[in-house]
Amino acid sequence: MSTAVAAVDLGAASGRVMLAEVARDGVTLTEVHRFDNGPVRLLDTLHWDVLRLYAETLAGLRAALHRRPDLASVGIDSWAVDYGLLDATGALVGNPVHYRDRRTDGVPERVVGALGADHLYRTTGLQLLPFNTLFQLSAELGTPALDRAQTMLLVPDLLGYWLTGVAGSEVTNASTTQLLDVRTREWSTDLIERAGLPARLFGPLRQPGDPVGELRPEVREAVGTDRSVPVTAVGSHDTASAVAAVPAEDDRFAYISCGTWSLVGVELPAPVLTEASRAANFTNEAGVDGTVRYLRNVMGLWLLQESLRVWRAQGVADDLTELLAAAARQPSLAAVVDPDDPVFLPPGDMPARLAKACARQGQPVPDGPAAMTRCILDSLALAHRVAVRQAQRLSGRDVDVVHVVGGGARNELLCQLTADACGLPVVAGPVEATALGNALVQARALGVLDGGLAELRGLLRRTGSTRTYRPRTGSEAAWRAAAQRAGLADG
Repeated sequence: MSTAVAAVDLGAASGRVMLAEVARDGVTLTEVHRFDNGPVRLLDTLHWDVLRLYAETLAGLRAALHRRPDLASVGIDSWAVDYGLLDATGALVGNPVHYRDRRTDGVPERVVGALGADHLYRTTGLQLLPFNTLFQLSAELGTPALDRAQTMLLVPDLLGYWLTGVAGSEVTNASTTQLLDVRTREWSTDLIERAGLPARLFGPLRQPGDPVGELRPEVREAVGTDRSVPVTAVGSHDTASAVAAVPAEDDRFAYISCGTWSLVGVELPAPVLTEASRAANFTNEAGVDGTVRYLRNVMGLWLLQESLRVWRAQGVADDLTELLAAAARQPSLAAVVDPDDPVFLPPGDMPARLAKACARQGQPVPDGPAAMTRCILDSLALAHRVAVRQAQRLSGRDVDVVHVVGGGARNELLCQLTADACGLPVVAGPVEATALGNALVQARALGVLDGGLAELRGLLRRTGSTRTYRPRTGSEAAWRAAAQRAGLADG
């Protein structure tokens, strides 16, 4: 007999509610609700439509309970850094702002200048990204919203609060704020005070597997149950849940959690806080079971997603499968860019930006969607190569295999190019790693499963399906030259 849990998995482009049926001999996932997610521009600010996300979460829980009225638990994960502010009554103070909004322009320079880059890194171990929560909150200093706010909750914790009425912050997502001490895994009161942020915003921390609370009576009515259903903290940063579901056999692996972003790194028992690590802009984020996700953010499939949006609006490309097949027939490494160039971060005409970047570097401008798609995927594979090599060098962890999990595991061309670029086998899958990691942590908290990450990963290896891509020989010099053309330090 299996135990059923609901994994609410909110991505930056879409959300889903997955019904997971877990037993000691395996786990099955059923998607019961899926919905789009994206920014809403109101006047000059880019927001998340968080109230719709909550409504979609309720719809998904209704669907899960319809299939399994005995649902044992609910867990929520999402992207990082973005948050909602609550006032003294628990009411939301404005819709959460999207991390691609421009309100932090110039803020990181001011904050880092005041706090010191070295001190920030030694305390938080976090890479400098313009949308880190520290910079978003600093951009709100002196505003009526922040003056009124009593509590800050990151997106999964905000939805958990609305479901249960209990506020708290889960540590894996809190570790992305640049306000958590990476060694103690507690809020850094020193940084909070020196940044001039109100200490009242930062509430109690939870660990993956801790109880959050029970569904409130009005929530139970909305989702169609009269039972008391617990909400369980999971690795609420989606990458934390995804890495927990990497089906690795030992610790000699790198991972790429590949979707809108590519999170590329290794799993470690302790943070790496060296000057070389800081200079390389590597981050130390909290993982499940006290692990450290030592990684770099690579811009990811966002470049292709935005390009597809533009091409579809222009009526020149629509079917992704056909586009990828055409891209596979294009010449290899004809043009490459640095995917992490800040020009690619905001929404907009991505093909035009890519064309300008190629022209600026004296490379041929890709002609048409197929050639541009090949440019994007070659560039992402190249960035994966650089990040995997840097992670090994900076951490001292040797890597024998690269695991690609998430939606990018479906992209056969990207997986093969990543194997070629890294010179290592790539094991692709599971695609729904985030939902699986979410569900397995819930099941373990319920006592359905036991053991650590090794045991959870062993269960996935026995019951899941993956595909292995072997590196093709003879291309090392070409990748090395491509990195130089793109201006990337090759490991």
